[in-house]
Amino acid sequence: MFSDRISDYFEGVAAKYLSAVDADPGRSHQHEIGGLPAAGFKQWLGTPGKTEEFRFKARQIYIRDENEALLTCESEVTWYDSRRKVAHRSPEYRLYYYDSQVTQQLSPGDFFLVAKMKDGTLLMVFTPAGSSIENQLRTLFGLGLIDERFRAGTLDSISLLLPLRLMLEDLGIELSKPAVADDQWLGQLVNAFGGVVFPGTADFSQFARESIAKEVDPITRPDDTLMGWMEHEEKLFRIYERHLVQDRLRAGFGDNGDDVDEFISFSLSVQNRRKSRVGHAFEGHLDHLFRLHKLKFQQGRGKGHVTENNAKPDFLFPSFADYSNPDFPSGNLIMLGAKTTCKDRWRQVLSEAARIPSKHLVTLEASISETQTDEMASHHLQLVIPTSIHETYTVRQQETLQDLQGFIDRIKEIQSI
Repeated sequence: MFSDRISDYFEGVAAKYLSAVDADPGRSHQHEIGGLPAAGFKQWLGTPGKTEEFRFKARQIYIRDENEALLTCESEVTWYDSRRKVAHRSPEYRLYYYDSQVTQQLSPGDFFLVAKMKDGTLLMVFTPAGSSIENQLRTLFGLGLIDERFRAGTLDSISLLLPLRLMLEDLGIELSKPAVADDQWLGQLVNAFGGVVFPGTADFSQFARESIAKEVDPITRPDDTLMGWMEHEEKLFRIYERHLVQDRLRAGFGDNGDDVDEFISFSLSVQNRRKSRVGHAFEGHLDHLFRLHKLKFQQGRGKGHVTENNAKPDFLFPSFADYSNPDFPSGNLIMLGAKTTCKDRWRQVLSEAARIPSKHLVTLEASISETQTDEMASHHLQLVIPTSIHETYTVRQQETLQDLQGFIDRIKEIQSI
């Protein structure tokens, strides 16, 4: 599995809620944020003198739970002494930012996280207070009490779980540091798939499962097994992707090797493959796990596998034919949606099987906000989350979560009647 840590990518992190002065330049006539020295940021940003300004490249992001796409821009910030014109006064360091499509979204009370990356750049993430994004960032960086003063975070306070890795990559942070063992895996991947093009997701997932078959136990430990399969496949995918992309870059783009449009098209195809593959792999591993447990089920992707309004639930237990049979007890029907991340897409699950009042949703998303999980519960939606991810939720939330072992046991109980 992955062996890297959060500290492999970050030097320091701090967060706060934006004050009116922080968010609205009209209040102070300044585009700047103070208070970072109290969170220890001088050691990462430096101490410019009265005649100096330190500039840093910055990735600025504004993201809301309800939006699938985040708003992002590459900008520059200035770290300087706001008292530089007064020689006798002690320095007061501030971070000056420029207008951008991201900063135009800022509102007082928004959660703001700033992190110094190992490559010397800054990551600046803004999100409405109380959002799942805030929860996930606070979990990832060990941030406790937050107010309008910067609080320092803690690196490596939690394992870099797959869902947290996926969240960071959505924010534009490239993870997966090459390891010595990667060359061995690459050799096996090239032998299996030729080293020229990507295989289908089903074939790649099967290879991932078989290559760690001795390290997992899908029957007695389904939660750990699913996470093991997902994490290992993600690692193998990045190893193989790096190999194929490097070969493509060496070949160049177009007749002269510098065709910008062809390069952009290739780049977009890489990003789209990353996003679509994870969801398909997730469903494929669940399908295989359920078959090993000898559960009776069907997936919505099959021909004629639909419910009302041609809806296609991800998994229906025991079958679509039983669902369509009015004499089959509705209490013996279970519907399971499968989404690696929820956002607002969890609402789609609610309308996919009218005969089943209480739905199930399996996800890998960490630290969903209490507001959102409470809303899910009010719609009779039961979250199914692998055990290792439970620690990212509050104690109150953990009391309502179901793990894969519990879900499988429940299906077996129903189908044994």
